[in-house]
This record gives sequence, structure tokens and C-alpha cells, in this order.
Amino acid sequence: MENGNPSVVLVHGAYADGSSWAEVIKRLHRAAITATAVQNPLTSLADDVAHTRHVLTQQPGPVILAGHSFAGTVITEAGIHPNVAALVYVAARAPDAGEDYAALASRFPAPPASAGLVYTDGFGALTQDTFCNDFANGVEPVQARVLYAVQGQVSETLFRDRTTVAAWRSRPAWYAVSRQDRTISPELQRFLAGRMHATTIEIDAGHLSLITHPGEVTQLIINAVQAVQRSAGWPQPAMKHSHQADAGDPHARS
Repeated sequence: MENGNPSVVLVHGAYADGSSWAEVIKRLHRAAITATAVQNPLTSLADDVAHTRHVLTQQPGPVILAGHSFAGTVITEAGIHPNVAALVYVAARAPDAGEDYAALASRFPAPPASAGLVYTDGFGALTQDTFCNDFANGVEPVQARVLYAVQGQVSETLFRDRTTVAAWRSRPAWYAVSRQDRTISPELQRFLAGRMHATTIEIDAGHLSLITHPGEVTQLIINAVQAVQRSAGWPQPAMKHSHQADAGDPHARS
């Protein structure tokens, strides 16, 4: 860790890879916080959790573990790792131990992106129309098409896998709801955040708030870092606010 700060481990969701956290990583580094993104295979929950635990084990001290989208399931399982001090969910799933997430989600409005998932030879991907208009709504069209070209395909069993634990029952949690989300119902996100008693913010963004609004997502993570520092009684170094980190970048959005 740098400057005595906890480190941050970032986990990507389905149809993505670790680079989806790039703009958040830049801002965390500007705030002198070490950040590492996991590259998960999306082949099974167990595989994704194993990759995440491997990265957690490499961290020298307390970790804030953040997950986007399906990665909320991953950090819910992996988050009981002894290095994890706090959890951050970004427009993410957050199942309880053994919970049938699909049954839970069916109690809320069905998001449009669900209809665009197509499986071939055991792996699934979103159609281009669904990816660009529903999964990446709010992302600039040129960038959305690039993200579509590199989307991670998911195994046909991935979303059926269930957690065995719920780390949010033993770790403090933060949650960023995406108000314009077309992949996970905002109403479901609010329910999940409330159930885990998470410190919650709402961002006027689509599902990929970590790309379109990295400043707000980064600040939520920094808030979790500072809370961990306070609980440990550590002196808190002066860290740049996420909006300060964006200064001088005419293309940055908070």
C-alpha cells in the first residue's frame, strides 16, 4: 500500500473485463490509492471467485473490494477473505447466501437488456443493439461499439451459480445505484442496497456508471477507504477529491 492507505481491488462484471475500471483507476491513483483490477474468466462463479481471491491474497493489508454488475455476486462470495475490510457495489447484484437471484429479480421490472442475451456453444453474449442501447446506454456511441467488440462472453451456467455466503452481512458496504440502468432494475438495486444497510448514492447514469461517471464512483470508493482508515484509527493523509482529480481533463465527467 502507498502512504498507509488501504488498497482497492476492482472486479468487473459480465460482458466486460478489468479495463472497464480504467477511468476509476486513474482517479484512485491520483488520490494516492493503490488499485488493482481482476481479470475474471466468466466461466463459473467458483472460477471468478478463485481469481479474485488470488488478487486479494497479493494485497499487503486491508482491502476495499468493489464490484460492478455480476461482480457483485463475486465480491459477495469472495468478500469474506480476511484482507477485505469493506465492500463497494456499483449497479451490482448482491445476493444473500444460497439465494435464487433470478427469482428475486423477477419481483422487479424486467430490464430491457435481458432480452438481448444470446447463447451459442455454451457461451452467451449480448447482441450489438442490446449492448449499445441497453447495457452501454449513456456511453458515447463510438466507445460503446468498442466495448461491444471486446465484451466478455459468459458461460451458460454462470448466472445460475449461487453464493454460499454473503460477505455484506459481516462487512460494511457502499452502493451506487444507477437511475437510468437498463441492465439491472434501479428498483432492484435500491432493494439490495437497503437490505445490506449500505451507504448509498444514486447516479443519473446507465449501467456503466464506472465509465460515464467515474468521478462519482471513485469518490464513493474513497469514502469507503476513509471509513476504514477512521475505524482503524489511522491518520488520514490528504487525498484529492475525485472532482479535483478530474481538473484539467476537459473530457472527464463526474
